[in-house]
Amino acid sequence: MQALKQFRAETHARVAVPTLGMIGRAALAVAGLVAVSLTLPSLARADTLRLRGDVTAKGDVLTLGDLVENAPAALSSRPLFRAPALGAAGTIQARRIAEAIDKLDLGTVETGGRSQIQVQRAARRVGPPEIEAALKRALATSQGLDATNLSVRLDGEALLLAPVELDGPANALDVTYDARSHRIAGLVVLGERQASLRVTGQVVEIREVAVLTRALSRGDAITAADLTLERRPRETLGADALGNGGSVAGQVAQRSLSAGAVLRTGDVAPPDLVARGDSVAIVFETSGVSLSMTGIANENGRLGSSVSVTNPASKKMLQATVIGPGRVSVGPARSQPMVQASAAPTGRIN
Repeated sequence: MQALKQFRAETHARVAVPTLGMIGRAALAVAGLVAVSLTLPSLARADTLRLRGDVTAKGDVLTLGDLVENAPAALSSRPLFRAPALGAAGTIQARRIAEAIDKLDLGTVETGGRSQIQVQRAARRVGPPEIEAALKRALATSQGLDATNLSVRLDGEALLLAPVELDGPANALDVTYDARSHRIAGLVVLGERQASLRVTGQVVEIREVAVLTRALSRGDAITAADLTLERRPRETLGADALGNGGSVAGQVAQRSLSAGAVLRTGDVAPPDLVARGDSVAIVFETSGVSLSMTGIANENGRLGSSVSVTNPASKKMLQATVIGPGRVSVGPARSQPMVQASAAPTGRIN
């Protein structure tokens, strides 16, 4: 009371002139009070238990810390619910979580308006590509087969679900292979058989073949851009399927061909360098002698093919070999003596 009176007396009897130091200390005091008033509620809010949103379970059980924010560290690992099966999903009612927390004497939990939460069980999914790769590695090791030219058609929906911590490569064990029927069976495992799946399938041999990227008409020349290489099952291809597209470029289609067609022997051929009725240069070459004259081709001919030509001077028909565009070559029979340069002073070939 005395202090209060003294305080009231000083307030009305005297008016003290504030100094800069007094003002600074007062400002610091006010700031401190404001900071404390703001921090205390936030600290209280930080300790409030809150229901988490949808969660992903990594193990077989769901703990208090998995489901609730701000759970006490000593109880965070306390298991509350079983997790769904690998790769599966499930739901938990919010009231059930609240009941479990109430039994632990932790008070109430803020649900954020949620009536339930969804739980997804994490899993590593080993699908057909990984399973096929494991089987092919086993075939290469045990059978000496070239895995790059093989494909495995698995029977049914082959999918191995495993815990996410099993991150190593899948391996195929106990593999059996019938070379006659091309059937394969094996056990695909992860780790030390912590996860496994027995699979069966059909082994298919693959060939790389040349496939047209556009339709061609008879006589169209083929360029490198018209071809692509594709891997196809050998069983769907004939023995005449062409596997080297590079050797086909520059040839011409011998019939109409559709886009996507696999090129086969006879579909294409080198272009004709000599056409029937055209004038051609008839060349005669032997050691030390080279003669030429103009003739008429009696048939079409490709490079290296034999064609009939007519010598217009003698009207004789000669068999010649196509050596280039509009050029054919003739020569003496091997049993005949070599022709000397003086034997044909006029440059004519009879």
